[in-house]
Amino acid sequence: MTSGGRSALAVQVAGLDFQNPVVLAAGTAAYGRELAEVVKLPALGGLVTKAVSAEPRAGAPAPRVAEFDGGMINAVGLANPGVDGVRRDHLPWLATALPTVRKIANVVGFTVEEFGGVIERLEDSLGTTAVGALDGYELNVSCPNVKKGGAEFGADPAALAEVIRQARRATRRPLFVKLSPTLPDIARSAGIAVDAGADALTLVNTIPGLVIDVERRRPALGFGTGGVSGAALLPVGVLATWKVHRAVSVPLLGVGGVRSAEDALQYILAGASLVGIGTATLRDPRAPERVVRDLGRWCARHRVSDLRELVGSLEVAT
Repeated sequence: MTSGGRSALAVQVAGLDFQNPVVLAAGTAAYGRELAEVVKLPALGGLVTKAVSAEPRAGAPAPRVAEFDGGMINAVGLANPGVDGVRRDHLPWLATALPTVRKIANVVGFTVEEFGGVIERLEDSLGTTAVGALDGYELNVSCPNVKKGGAEFGADPAALAEVIRQARRATRRPLFVKLSPTLPDIARSAGIAVDAGADALTLVNTIPGLVIDVERRRPALGFGTGGVSGAALLPVGVLATWKVHRAVSVPLLGVGGVRSAEDALQYILAGASLVGIGTATLRDPRAPERVVRDLGRWCARHRVSDLRELVGSLEVAT
């Protein structure tokens, strides 16, 4: 369904136009090119790249991924080729391959200064050899701050604010800040992020978990513990989205457990303007485009001419 030639699924977030609200979530979309033959990328609204760090990271020991009845647990260890490798090997492809899809780089750091430093290096390429490669950045503030005993940046109000301020100084492009559902008060953290310069928020990161191989009596993952994603994360992410939507006025990207249009609509009703799909894509590469198609059918069936009308329209009994 369209309204005045405009798709019912089109949304604008942080000044960026998305042809639909479905994006591939960080950590599952690689840098785009790796999925181009198995996922219909041009059909989606956007993608968030795999992590980009200041230096190359080998990541966690194998096995890095294990399934369980509620989804998946992983400990990849933020493995990536580092910012210079991304600049050299991935930005040129992103600059030309996906003109209708919004591209957001997931940025990680282990000191306050590293986040802004990575962005500065990426910005250098975006102004010269890879114009148009990226539309914005997503800050993974669940990383451990090595200067503060390994505490997550997102759990330290002062560090969280400083990470975002330094990233803000490094770019004019939109900044998404990705928050953990384990924060003591995610709405308060969201407010701190917005006050420091975040243009949008991503909710949520994975939650810590442990899956045990009972035959070996050892963890299923080489690292031991890992991050839980998939269906089990859906109600956690939807609740966080609802809480944060009531606390701040910036757009939200809801991530966690989305496998269907109905799942995506839960996030939208709770307050998300964009919806990320991750684990479901690993299981079925056609899942994201199916969600886009089924969202369009749902809107047509319910005579919704603009999906934005549904954002945050959850009705809660009082």
